[in-house]
Amino acid sequence: MPTTKEALDTAKAQENEADGEEYVTVPLAGFDGVTKDVRALPNTRWRSSALRALNQGDFDGFFALVLHEDDYELFEELDPTAEGIGGFAEAVVRASGEALGKSSGQRPSSRSTRKR
Repeated sequence: MPTTKEALDTAKAQENEADGEEYVTVPLAGFDGVTKDVRALPNTRWRSSALRALNQGDFDGFFALVLHEDDYELFEELDPTAEGIGGFAEAVVRASGEALGKSSGQRPSSRSTRKR
């Protein structure tokens, strides 16, 4: 049976967890198209302060909280675009062993909604 990329990513995330590693290595694309690997916390370990910084557009603050301290300077050097930041987030989710996709949405009501 062929192995999918998703299965490999999940297996790698489980290995990292078993080894006690707290960072995943993912690519970060710079504004000029140069891509370098950085170490980041798995998305399940992002603190609410990091998510708040991201939602407020404080990318410097967000990356300071989720990147390995030795890789923050590399982030500044790469100066990624919004597209690069989005790709980084997707790569972290995949490397963390999470499935990408949309939520299942709302469930239908158990009661009839027909008016009488």
